[in-house]
This record gives sequence, structure tokens and C-alpha cells, in this order.
Amino acid sequence: MKALGLVSCQLPSHKYKKASQVHVNAPNKLDRQFCVLEPNKVWCGDVTYIWSGRRWAYLAVVLDLFARKPIGWAMSLSPDSKLTCQALSMAFESRGRPKAVTFHSDQGSHYTSHKFRQQLWCYQIDQSMSRRGNCWDNAPMERFFRSLKTKWVPRLGYRTFAEAKESITDYIIGYYSQVRSHKHNNGLSPNVAEGKFNISY
Repeated sequence: MKALGLVSCQLPSHKYKKASQVHVNAPNKLDRQFCVLEPNKVWCGDVTYIWSGRRWAYLAVVLDLFARKPIGWAMSLSPDSKLTCQALSMAFESRGRPKAVTFHSDQGSHYTSHKFRQQLWCYQIDQSMSRRGNCWDNAPMERFFRSLKTKWVPRLGYRTFAEAKESITDYIIGYYSQVRSHKHNNGLSPNVAEGKFNISY
């Protein structure tokens, strides 16, 4: 390859760094009860990685389980608690600071940290966590990221962080929320499903 001037287009493998802080987890209160009867009762969150330029970028998303609608998100070059706190803050403010919400996630250090748990406490949000190493306990988030990566993100990632951020925002606000039909919503997009609920109430 070197003699022919060829360069590999394969993305490098990704590994999260091990957390240095004390691990604190919450019980699995959601227990895979993913069918929620109204908005702002159960939110779930997760973090994924996306290639941008010459390094990995990280995307944190908060999903309202009622209509599988993304209500908060943030992107950063570091998968830390600041990232997940930004996504949670966006969700909390955009939904009008609701009460009696449960937030479910995996046991990643960005969700078990003192900073993130303190923000949940300030918002009076109850915390629930998947069992360790069990992706099925947070299946709606896994499904959301799978759709994003297979249907939208270029196979070799983005050229820059700014390009990645703009494209993914377009996906979340435009295609996924307004256009994409969802089996859970009887073929309706998240925005339409939520709209019908709000009209009925």
C-alpha cells in the first residue's frame, strides 16, 4: 500500500477510558417497561461516538419514551458528565421543567458521577439504571443510535466536528422527529404522535 500511495479508509477502533471515580449506580426502576402512557414521565439517555475529522466526537441524547421523541442532546469531544448534563438541561428546559420524571440510562461514569446525579437532584428527577452490561435494559436508546448510524451518518464519518454537529441536529429535529415513522407510534413520527396526544388532552 505504501509503495502504491494507498491509504486505508477504515475508521480506528473506539474504546472508552476507564473511570477513575467511585462507581455509584441506581436501581433498575424502569425494568424494561418502555410503553409510557404520556409525555414527560420517563426519559432515557445514552452516549455514542461518531468519527469527525481526525478524532471521535461524542453525542449524548435524551429521549422521551412516550413517543420516542429526542428532547435534549449535546455533542462534545469528551464523553464526560458535562456532556450528559448539557443534554439533560436542554431536555428539562425545552419541556417546561416538568415534575415527577424518571430518567433511565446505563451505568456509564457520565451518569453515575456526582455532577450528573446532583443535576438530577436539582431538577427533582428520579434516577433509574440498566443492569451492568445489559444493553436490552435501555433498548430504545440503542435503537435510536442504530437508526442514526445506519440511516444518516456517512460510512466514514464526517470531515469536521462542525459538520457532524450540524448534520446530526438536522437528523434529530428534522428527519427523525418530523418525518420518520415509528412502529411504536403506529406509523406516526414522534412529533405527530405527541401532537395527537396533546390535542386529546
